[in-house]
Amino acid sequence: MKHIQSRDNPLFKSLKRLAESGRERRKTGQTLLDGVHLVEAYELACGPVATLVVAESKVAEGEIASYVAGRESVVLADSLMRDLGLVDTPSGLLAVVDMPPRVAALDHRQDAVLLDGIQDPGNVGTLLRTAAAAGVKQVLLAPGCAAVWSPKVLRAGQGAHFVLALHEEADLGAFLADYQGTTAVTCLDGATSLYEATWTTPLAWVFGAEGLGVRPELIAAARLKIRIPMPGNVESLNVGAAAAICLFEALRRKLAQL
Repeated sequence: MKHIQSRDNPLFKSLKRLAESGRERRKTGQTLLDGVHLVEAYELACGPVATLVVAESKVAEGEIASYVAGRESVVLADSLMRDLGLVDTPSGLLAVVDMPPRVAALDHRQDAVLLDGIQDPGNVGTLLRTAAAAGVKQVLLAPGCAAVWSPKVLRAGQGAHFVLALHEEADLGAFLADYQGTTAVTCLDGATSLYEATWTTPLAWVFGAEGLGVRPELIAAARLKIRIPMPGNVESLNVGAAAAICLFEALRRKLAQL
């Protein structure tokens, strides 16, 4: 195993650039994954990773040691692993991977999730994971959303990236205008209870950032305005929780028709 102890090492510098710069990720076509589960999910869906990097303290024993045993990897000093700032609590294993090819074509006849202005990486990753779990195959992200292939979004997504068609910098209004199904948005004014609303499939949901919500022009473009009944004494739900309620209610109805 190659050991890296210096911040001046070229590989460490390249890892640092990938960790911090969306421009570097776009230029190289690579990103970083943190944790055994995420690396396993990538290899199952996309094939071998480009480089495995393990923290010095994780080489001798434990899950990570077992995972890298017999595999070519680079050992990074613990202090350097922390300096990468990849995620808040690094696992001690990261991988350099080639990002899957971008999906060029939008499908206007398939279920979809549209994200508008959601900047928190944890929320974006959670939304991707929830969409994938509910059986949705494509997600569109408007300009201003957190970078979908950033390490923190990948960590929160827990492998969802590798089973979804992801479209960044998407024109959500144009997609809604051409969509061949029901379009729905969560909002308050003039909205129908989720449990009383009716719709036909396919179904495209629009979810917006907490605080600002979905842009008015997108609310106007959606056919259904949906609110989630909240009899408890709270003002709102986290966008990830709201999306999970909506997507799994839609799934429940779909399964009931089988």
